[in-house]
Amino acid sequence: MKGHGMLVLLLHAVVFGLPRAWAEEACTRTCPAACACSSTERGCSVRCDRAGLLRVPAEFPCEAASIDLDRNGLRFLGERAFGTLPSLRRLSLRHNNLSFITPGAFKGLPRLTELRLAHNGELRYLHARTFAALSRLRRLDLASCRLFTVPERLLAELPALRELTAFDNLFRHVPGALRGLANLTHAHLEGSRIEAVASSSLQGMRRLRSLSLQANRVRAVHAGAFRDCGALEHLLLNDNLLAELPAEAFVGLRRLRTLNLGGNALNLVARAWFADLAELELLYLDRNSIAFVEEGAFQNLSGLLTLHLNGNHLTVLAWAAFQPGFFLGRLFLFRNPWRCDCRLEWLRDWMESSGRVSDVPCAAPGSVAGLDLSQVAFGRSSDGLCVDPEELNLTASSPGPSPEPEATTVSRFSSLLSKLLAPRAPVEEVANTTEGPLNTSLSDSLPSAGVVVSGHNSRFLLGSGLLLRAAQRVLFVLQVD
Repeated sequence: MKGHGMLVLLLHAVVFGLPRAWAEEACTRTCPAACACSSTERGCSVRCDRAGLLRVPAEFPCEAASIDLDRNGLRFLGERAFGTLPSLRRLSLRHNNLSFITPGAFKGLPRLTELRLAHNGELRYLHARTFAALSRLRRLDLASCRLFTVPERLLAELPALRELTAFDNLFRHVPGALRGLANLTHAHLEGSRIEAVASSSLQGMRRLRSLSLQANRVRAVHAGAFRDCGALEHLLLNDNLLAELPAEAFVGLRRLRTLNLGGNALNLVARAWFADLAELELLYLDRNSIAFVEEGAFQNLSGLLTLHLNGNHLTVLAWAAFQPGFFLGRLFLFRNPWRCDCRLEWLRDWMESSGRVSDVPCAAPGSVAGLDLSQVAFGRSSDGLCVDPEELNLTASSPGPSPEPEATTVSRFSSLLSKLLAPRAPVEEVANTTEGPLNTSLSDSLPSAGVVVSGHNSRFLLGSGLLLRAAQRVLFVLQVD
């Protein structure tokens, strides 16, 4: 029995050990001198990154499944630059100095599924036949190549292409090469100076699920521009120059879950924009110039989880803009000049009941400026109607003596002045603390008698003295009046 067990172990070692040893030997036998080759579970890996190469090695292991040539000094790829590598699935040439790729440079790589050419800033141009014979390519990375344009037929011979990364280029327009890519699911075109999305830009892209056009110069989105993109789930148009959108800008996007329009120049939100977006979950409208939201603009978005309206010019938001009873997500409204009058009473009540919105700082009326909407107490008339908070008028005089001096304008100013004149700690003692800005005293900044102050400090102290005298003069005038 013991002999039988030893025989089994020996056979196991022969069956499983020898092939691994043979694979390792085959992978390293023809490894280029400047590279490191090893056999892994995914096949033969060839690492030639940061090797100082100025040209592609003449020979690679025939079994190579992955080749990494990142961060070298390659300038040119000739025809069949890598010979015939029937097992190669991944090829990376990022961060080189490529300026020209000969048509047919990638012939002989029938199983290649991923090609990375990013950060070759001198490339700028690609021939229409650059990627000929790569019928299995699924991922193509052309980011930061400073490409001005790409030929219409550049991607026509890539029927399996799923993901295109082409951000940080100089396109100006959505590349026409994208049209008709029926299997493309992800397109990254951010930061490429694109100025418009035309009605024909995305024709035939029926499986596209994610499209990033952020940080471009898009000024116009034509009506029906995304009509053929019925599978689109994520659309990023943030940080562009959009001042308006047509009513049918997003028609046909019934599966859209994320729409980012933040960081543009929109001044209103139109109801028609979101008519088809019943599945929308995340909507970003932050950092625009929005001052008006049309009635019913959001009421069709019953599945919305998050709505960003922060950083706009909104002073009021009508209940009719959306029906909060059906809105179950978070609402972000900070950094708007809200006028906290009776038109926002519904919002304050909803804030209290739902807990899904906070930080709504009031800019007006003056009596509640600086308060959060949740802190505003609305009055009631004799017939039960809401009464707006009063405007605070600091220049109005009270008819007759006030029983509470601190409520008068003079006493408020005196209180402010006394705070300004309060003793402060020496600068040397608090300069490195992290407790926030100091409330420094004007009187401490004044030079003492017989003390000479020079440089920029003297100018600061003189200005502080003038400010103190001006404050005292205002107080005197108020008291006289």
